[in-house]
Amino acid sequence: MTNYLTRRALLRTLGAAASLSFAAGCGSRDRDADAVRDPSLEAGGEVVLTIPPGSTTEQIANLLREAGVIRSALAFRLRARQTGVDGSFQAGQHVLRRNMTVDEAIQALQKAETHERILTLIEGWRREQMAAYLQTQNVLNASEFLILTAGPVPEHGFLADLPAAASLEGYLFPDTYRIEPETTTGQFVSRLLDQFAGKIGGAVNEGFQANGLNVHQAVTLAAIVEREAQVAAERPVIASVFYNRLRIGMPLQADPTVQYALGYQDSEGRWWKKTVTYDDLRVESPYNTYANAGLPPGPICNPGLAALQAVAAPATTDYYYFVAVGDGSHVFSRTLEEHNANVRKYQSS
Repeated sequence: MTNYLTRRALLRTLGAAASLSFAAGCGSRDRDADAVRDPSLEAGGEVVLTIPPGSTTEQIANLLREAGVIRSALAFRLRARQTGVDGSFQAGQHVLRRNMTVDEAIQALQKAETHERILTLIEGWRREQMAAYLQTQNVLNASEFLILTAGPVPEHGFLADLPAAASLEGYLFPDTYRIEPETTTGQFVSRLLDQFAGKIGGAVNEGFQANGLNVHQAVTLAAIVEREAQVAAERPVIASVFYNRLRIGMPLQADPTVQYALGYQDSEGRWWKKTVTYDDLRVESPYNTYANAGLPPGPICNPGLAALQAVAAPATTDYYYFVAVGDGSHVFSRTLEEHNANVRKYQSS
């Protein structure tokens, strides 16, 4: 919206992932293995053992023996039957020791260790940023995440308005999530979509419709609002500016859409170019809202609830312009003359 805008840095620190202590050899996650352990552990060392759901006492006894936790699978089975715990062992991950007594192993298996991770996906991230974050947290594979989010998921009805070639950009709801080691990438993507669906029900979706937008159009606009706004109270006002422009057929002229079109900046090591120049405004892309009127083809990022709510219930204004002040806030104006004066006042160097 403004010339030479300095785009925002992320305002919130990534939620700290839970610090988890795994036995040696368990850094990589093997979803297919029944048991995960380090055979080089000395007697008394820790063993992380995964008990699959539905495992019988006999199967568990064999896993324990193979992992070096107990000496006799038969002794374990007999003791489990004698103490009345046969068939009551908890599926999941268990942190055990080598050469435990049968009674110690039985007691330890009454409660599983989940080793869940706590992840925070930030509002305004592209799906590529989400993928990179999940990879660096050693939780999910980035390439797999990008593949699974490259197209619509038929079972989610709110995606009905997506163009055939659209990705899930915009619908991967940014929030704090708890993720278990056995969670697959597909399951996590579904969780993000389910979270999105839960947020746009009721008043939010009704607000989209009242403003003449379907879900895809509303999310596309909310993504722009998300990237433009730094001050929470300004989101509905910024949304009103874009609505006002759309009503009269005026280009949105939103810098974040140009940043999205420009893609990853090798020289800056980031996705969102720090400073948008006049030359950048000439980029040939349907996402360039300086060159193309109306909404871009789809969302440029994944907006949070506040941005979605701002699009559902925008402020009522007669503003058509805004310019960044420098502290994250904006000055709004009604006419181009006022706007140019504000640009000279707040962005002159």
